[in-house]
Amino acid sequence: MIVYRARQCTFRLVPSLRKHVLRPQCRLTSSSAPPAAAYTSTSHPALAGITAQLDRIAPRIDIRPDQIDVLEEPSEFYATLKQLIRSAKKRIFLSTLYIGKTEHELLSTIHEALAREAGLRVSILTDALRGTREDPQPSCASLLANLITAFPDRVEVRMYHTPNLTGLRKGLVPKRINEGWGLQHIKLYGIDDQIILSGANLSSDYFSNRQDRYHVFSSKRVTDYFDRVHHAVCSISFLLETSSAFSSSHTFTWPSSNPAPSPLLDPRRYVEAATRLLLPICSPSDSPSQSAPSSATVTEADKSKTSTALYPLLSHPPTINTELPALRTLFSPATSNRLASYTFTAGYFNPHPLVKRTLLDISSPSWSVPGTVLTASPHANGFYNSAGVSGLLPAAYSHLSLRFLQAARRARANIALREWKRGVVGVEGGWTYHAKGVWAYFRLASPPFQPSTQASSPEKQGTEEAAATLIGSSNYTTRSYNLDLEVGALVVTNDKTLIRKWRREEENLKEWTQSVGEGDLETKERKADWKVRGAMLIVKLLGGSL
Repeated sequence: MIVYRARQCTFRLVPSLRKHVLRPQCRLTSSSAPPAAAYTSTSHPALAGITAQLDRIAPRIDIRPDQIDVLEEPSEFYATLKQLIRSAKKRIFLSTLYIGKTEHELLSTIHEALAREAGLRVSILTDALRGTREDPQPSCASLLANLITAFPDRVEVRMYHTPNLTGLRKGLVPKRINEGWGLQHIKLYGIDDQIILSGANLSSDYFSNRQDRYHVFSSKRVTDYFDRVHHAVCSISFLLETSSAFSSSHTFTWPSSNPAPSPLLDPRRYVEAATRLLLPICSPSDSPSQSAPSSATVTEADKSKTSTALYPLLSHPPTINTELPALRTLFSPATSNRLASYTFTAGYFNPHPLVKRTLLDISSPSWSVPGTVLTASPHANGFYNSAGVSGLLPAAYSHLSLRFLQAARRARANIALREWKRGVVGVEGGWTYHAKGVWAYFRLASPPFQPSTQASSPEKQGTEEAAATLIGSSNYTTRSYNLDLEVGALVVTNDKTLIRKWRREEENLKEWTQSVGEGDLETKERKADWKVRGAMLIVKLLGGSL
């Protein structure tokens, strides 16, 4: 029996009766969709340089723009998720940080789908630390144990445990803040041949008043790809099992079929084995499909159907990160002469140093691309008025926003910071902000160099010809890239209808924002005191991160 014990929850090494067999692949082929075409991602001048570089970073899946739908509200996300589950015939796979301990309606919806379809199989992946935080009281783990009891042969629940929190450190760090040492942070919601990519978890606030982003991809090839990612991570995670006649009682085992040792027994070898498993999946395809039509024979109808490419991205610290190089490629000097404007958002704004440098550089006088950063107001931060140390986090993020604005001023960067606020957390009608991602807009022709001090909209200028968006679980922080397991997708297109969807999504978020400057963040009410700065230092010294 190994050291991890959460009162009634025990992690132990035993053989498993259920095995995952996963063969990592990089080529994306499917009988239901045409193979990736060589002409697709280079047919538009504004995208050619970007996609040529992205093709060397990550796999590419060419899809039709009408296979992408953008949801706007939490309630719409929840309604769509339940609708997809109710219609499921073959598979449901859900990767999330946690499922809320009181989400009985969601679990009932999955239960009913399993009862209706004898061939349906369900796989759920959550984080071990977050999923057992409330044990031995009702928790995510105890809720899911009920589903396993009802369908033991068709439901599998896995819980990922970070290799960064073991031994003495694990015993010292309180449950409420142990998430700062690494999490399974992926959010993938796949049902049959459709998948929702989001930053939202599965709990009541994310279904009602916690704003995030939600893209629905109706593509077998996209869903199959992320299904492989999901099951790969499942195979290096603990298995949740019921441990008695009481359906909510549970234990965690480390199946002998797992291709890695337990992260609690041998963290170093665990990371090595996980890297060997995941690296082939997230590596770029060897070459464009040989069966794709040549660019010389492509019709206008063909181009309209394949004007969009999706690049799946993965971060598995400390060995794999395709998201950061993809993000930097999007904002590289090679694209700056066509980049018209961009918006970057993260509910918890603490960008990784390289992300921060990338934003400052692209908006500096050398290129002067107007940028906007959207982040949560303290009143829209999920930790606002939280008890204990976590209650200091909103002020800590305000302090980090101030640092960013100071750096932008020194770099003379053309960046505006806007805070999202929709009521006040804890007060009736109050929302929290959890959205993260990037919108980038490109023009067909390079305009004369005209430095600007005001962020402007390419849509208003009429120069918008192509666009890209980055969506997924990552907050683009040091923690995201050094500690957490993250998955996202960079989608590029020259389809006008899809670009309008992204523009509407961005503008709907901006509707609840207001501009914030250094002076606003240096007031007595906003300035970080010694307690906030001290807590930030202690977390850093212990190896954690915001």
